[in-house]
Amino acid sequence: MAEVKIMVVDDDSNICELLRLYLEKEGFGVVIMPDGEKALAAFDTEKPDLILLDVMMPKLDGWQVCRELRKKSQCPIIMLTAKGEVFDRVLGLELGADDYVVKPFEAKEVIARIKAVLRRSGVSEAKKVRQVEYEGLYINMENYELRVNGKAVDTPPKEMELIYHLASNPNRVYTRDQLLDEVWGFEYYGDSRTVDVHVKRLREKLDGVSEQWNLKTVWGVGYKFEVRT
Repeated sequence: MAEVKIMVVDDDSNICELLRLYLEKEGFGVVIMPDGEKALAAFDTEKPDLILLDVMMPKLDGWQVCRELRKKSQCPIIMLTAKGEVFDRVLGLELGADDYVVKPFEAKEVIARIKAVLRRSGVSEAKKVRQVEYEGLYINMENYELRVNGKAVDTPPKEMELIYHLASNPNRVYTRDQLLDEVWGFEYYGDSRTVDVHVKRLREKLDGVSEQWNLKTVWGVGYKFEVRT
């Protein structure tokens, strides 16, 4: 089953990337839209399960986007607003928003509200299956299972999380510091060579399994899960 997809609509790229980090860590798929016009144009193609919608944006503000979306869809919408006045909250709800979060917000609160709205709207949590599959490779994070050519391979948790993170984002290059932040967490202050050690161990398990993909070093930058098309 496909993962739950969240569309983040905000003109602040820092907020977008922060939300992407936390949402992907929770197993959600994420698509970023920098403004309301692009969000409306991409909605039918992307088919998100929930939208995080900023209010104050150029071109079209969040209220306008919410109003237009409600003409054709009941996709859950959570408004992101820097304003905390009762009027703004009421207006959002009257236009059809399902919830709101006031900036500045805690990412954990946003995640909790997303899960609550998804439950209320009937989007099954079962849809959010954290697994990826390629030729000769199967990764399932529900039970931390790694299969290579159909055979289960004992793999420590951090190696599992690292290969899942890379394989879930094929052909995207990550620096060592990005991987430390996104796999080990912000609280990790260890040496970036930790990443190299884990990649080396994963290669011992995965190298030569398939010609369609490999765990590649991008010299001077970091690593990527390369998928050949």
